[in-house]
Amino acid sequence: MQLLEQGEAVEAFSIFADLARRDDPQAQYQVGQCYLSGNGVLASLEEGARWVSRAAHHGMPEACFTLATLYAMGLPEGFDPTTTFNTVDALTAEHEHAEKHPDFEQAELWARRGAEAGNADAQALLAHILTHGPKELRDERQARYWYEKAADGGALQGYLGLGLLLVGEAKTEDEKRRAAAYLTKASEGDLGTACATLGWMYETGFAVKQSFDRAAHYYEKAAENNIPPAQARYGLMLLKGVGVEANITRAESWLRRAAYNGDADAAALLGDLYIRGEDFVPVPSEALKWYRLAAENGHVAATRALALLYLTGTGTERDPKKAAHWFQVAAEKGDKHAVADFGNMILAGVPQSDEAKEEMQERFRHLAESGDPLGAFNLGVCLAQGLGGGRDETRALYWMSKARDGIVNAQYWYGRMLYEGIGLSADPVNGLKWIEKAAEAGMPEACVAAAQLLVTGAVAGRRDHQKALALYHQAAEQGNVDAFFSLGAMYGGGHDIPTDRSRAFDYFEKAAQRGHGLAQMMVGRYLARGLAGHTDVDQARLWLRRAVKNGAKEAEKDLKELDQQRLSAEKGEDHG
Repeated sequence: MQLLEQGEAVEAFSIFADLARRDDPQAQYQVGQCYLSGNGVLASLEEGARWVSRAAHHGMPEACFTLATLYAMGLPEGFDPTTTFNTVDALTAEHEHAEKHPDFEQAELWARRGAEAGNADAQALLAHILTHGPKELRDERQARYWYEKAADGGALQGYLGLGLLLVGEAKTEDEKRRAAAYLTKASEGDLGTACATLGWMYETGFAVKQSFDRAAHYYEKAAENNIPPAQARYGLMLLKGVGVEANITRAESWLRRAAYNGDADAAALLGDLYIRGEDFVPVPSEALKWYRLAAENGHVAATRALALLYLTGTGTERDPKKAAHWFQVAAEKGDKHAVADFGNMILAGVPQSDEAKEEMQERFRHLAESGDPLGAFNLGVCLAQGLGGGRDETRALYWMSKARDGIVNAQYWYGRMLYEGIGLSADPVNGLKWIEKAAEAGMPEACVAAAQLLVTGAVAGRRDHQKALALYHQAAEQGNVDAFFSLGAMYGGGHDIPTDRSRAFDYFEKAAQRGHGLAQMMVGRYLARGLAGHTDVDQARLWLRRAVKNGAKEAEKDLKELDQQRLSAEKGEDHG
C-alpha cells in the first residue's frame, strides 16, 4: 500500500498479485482495483471483476460493494466473474465485442451483503436499487431504512438518496428542512444531482429561503458535473441575468452542452435564440439545427417550429414534404396548431393517397360532429377543396363558422371565403373583418392578406398603409417570405409611408434568400441600378438569373439590358 501511495504501482501490483494467489482477500481486492483502474497493470474490466469477486466471496464489505456496482453497471454478456482463464489475450478475444447488461438481482445480492456488513456505500447502493431498480426488487420501506443507515455512516449517496426521498414526500417544514440539510451535505461532495436539486429549491423557495444567487451557484456546480437540466437552467439564468451577471456567450455555451446531452428544452431555446437573434446576429440555419435536435428528443413546440422553417425555406431549402412530416409528428404529439397546419399542407399539394385523404376527412367529420372546433375547421377545409370526397363549399362555410370563434386558422379561411364569395354571395367587408381578426391573433398569412387589402383599398376603398406596414412587420417577424417582399415594396416608394430604399433592399434580400422569385428580381434591379446606394452588376446578374429560374419572367428583360450595357461598354473600349 505504501508503494501504491508513492506511485510505484507496478511493484505494488506485483506484491498484491503474489498475495492474492495465496488467497489473501485484501490483496485480491487491491488486484481487482488495479485491473479496473489500469493502475500498475493493463486495464481489464473482466479480470478486475474476477479478483473483486474472490474478495467479495470472502465477505470483504468493500469488495461486496464494488462487485454490486459492477453488476449494476453491466458486465459483458455471458461473462461469469467466478470463472478462470488461461491468458489475458484469450479473455479479451472472448468478450471484447460482447454487449454489457446490468444484472440487478446480482447487484442487489452483493449490495445487501456489503450493507449488512456495515459498508455505508453498499447501503446507499442497495437503497438505490430498492428505489429505482426493476419493479420486482423495489421496496420503499427497506429503501428508506438503508438510506438512513448510509447517511448515518456518512455516505454521500446516502445523503442524496434520503434527501431526494424527503423532497418527494415532505409535508411539514421540519421534513423540508431535513431534506435541504441532507442534500446540502451531498452537494459538499460535488454530487451533481444534489446540486441540481438544491438549485431548483433555491430558485423556487422550496424548503429554503428563495435566492436566485444561490440557485445559480448550485446550478453551476451541477452543470460542471454534467447534469443536463442544470446546464439548461444555468444557461437560461446567464441569458436573462437572473442570479448571475448576464453573459450571452456563456449562456449559449451551457445551453449547447445541455442540448448535446439530450435536454430538449435547451435545444429548443437555442433554436429560439438563433431565429430571433437575441443579442447576436440571427442564423436561421443554426436555428434549424437546434429545432431538429429538440424535435428528435420529443419537444412539441420545436417540432412545429422546425416544420415552419421547412415550409418557409428559412435556414434551408423550402421543402413542403419535410414540413408536412414534422407537422404530422407535432400533431401526433398533441399540438393542435400543428394538426391544422398538417391539414393545410396536404391541401397545398403534399402527396397523399386517396384512401388516406378519405380516412382523414372521416376522422375530421367525427371530431366536428362531436363539437371539436379544430375538427370542424379541418372538415371545412376538406369540403372546400374536395379532399377525401366531393367539394361542398356551402357545407365548408358552415363548418368554418362553427370553428371560427376558437380557431385562428378558421377565422382566416372564413374571412377568405366571405371575401371571395365561396359558399354564398361575396361579402368583402365582413371577409376583411375576419381576416383582420386572425391577423390580430398573430397568424402571419392573415397579416399578409389583410395588409394587401389595406394597401390596395380593394374593400370599400378602405386604404390604411400604416396599418398594412405594421401587419407586414408582424408577419415578417415570424419568417413569412411574402411579408419580407411586401415590406421591400412598401419601403421602395409609392406608398403612404416614407421611402427608404436601404431598408427596402434589406427586406427584398431576405425574401430573395428564401427563394422568392420577384424578390430576387428586385435585388437584381437594386444592385444593377444602385438604388440602395451601391452597385454590383455581377451580383445583379446572378440574382436576376435566379429570378428567371424561379418564374419571374420580367427579369429576362433586365438581364438583356445588362448584356446590352456590357456590349456597349466593350464597344466603347474598342473604339477608344
